[in-house]
Amino acid sequence: MRIMRNRTVMGIICILLSLIICFAVTPLFNKSVSQKVEIVRVAKEINKEDEITKDMIKSVEVGGYNLPEEVVRDTESVIGKYASFDMVPGDYILTSKIADKPAAENAYLYNLDGTRQAISVTIKNFASGLSGKLQSGDIVSVIAADYRKQGATVIPPELKYVEVIGVTASSGYDANTGEAPAEDDDRELPSTVTLLVNPEQSKVLAELEADGKLHLSLVYRGTSANSVKFLEAQDKMIAALYPPVYQEEETNEQTTPLPDAEQSVEDGGQ
Repeated sequence: MRIMRNRTVMGIICILLSLIICFAVTPLFNKSVSQKVEIVRVAKEINKEDEITKDMIKSVEVGGYNLPEEVVRDTESVIGKYASFDMVPGDYILTSKIADKPAAENAYLYNLDGTRQAISVTIKNFASGLSGKLQSGDIVSVIAADYRKQGATVIPPELKYVEVIGVTASSGYDANTGEAPAEDDDRELPSTVTLLVNPEQSKVLAELEADGKLHLSLVYRGTSANSVKFLEAQDKMIAALYPPVYQEEETNEQTTPLPDAEQSVEDGGQ
């Protein structure tokens, strides 16, 4: 009898559990699966370090079940950010795939404000680029051998103090950003150095690059506060070498002499 009662109780409990699952748990599960949420997807191909614009992404509605926590759900939080990875149309935008600033590599190119330019010069040999020791933020002097075919080796006054903003290997990747390399990082030798210059300096550098006879010497490496002093001194040299030209506006209009008019009538009606 006791065994029969136990079986009856167990049967009733199983029936109650099945009813709870059927009429309570299952509907809640189905509701969560069918619930729609808006997320941000890639609409156009985005390359690493691209600034994300409105036309590159779109907001779509998908099932909310089992979505990664990192999925971005608001387009406004993505626009203006930078891609940390390559993304193709249809990819979810994840918080791990975007950043507020571009990666350290090439980051210096995003700081140009129009008053200065970035220009690269080739390191012809290992020694001419300070044996691969140059890094972003260094202040260097550009030495020109046989400057303008005059037989003299000089430091052009336009290039006495110039800031290095990048050192690049032949593969196109930054060879020295000033960051500590990883243990398994096999650094390539630098092939070019990118300098921050004004238009006058860029012309002289382009001329030296064409001649292929330039050498870089390190002047200063340290805090940006001290680096500014060198750059300010260089700006004063540039201002002295290239004074601004002011065109005076003519206050008096120039008139072309007219030919003598012929008398059509005699004076006094004569």
